[in-house]
Amino acid sequence: MATKTIARPRTPVASEDTAQHPADLLENTLSQLEALLWVCHGEDIDWCSGDGPRQLDNLLWLAADLSRKAGQLFQLTETARRAAPKPGPA
Repeated sequence: MATKTIARPRTPVASEDTAQHPADLLENTLSQLEALLWVCHGEDIDWCSGDGPRQLDNLLWLAADLSRKAGQLFQLTETARRAAPKPGPA
């Protein structure tokens, strides 16, 4: 069975996990937003040359990033739900 591959940033910016400075986080977010807007434009996109491959990588990075954050939020909500007092009979 093939192993699962998760997209990672190919652009020369710091990863969100190691970025300490807000400027690095902003640069990451702007790269992802640019890719999303570029794809939304949708007209005459050449995915094989020019900016196409870089924007596609950034879009996959955005999707992987959002998926990871959603998983973390789910874990936090489950932990909070389990820790919340259960309502008793009135």
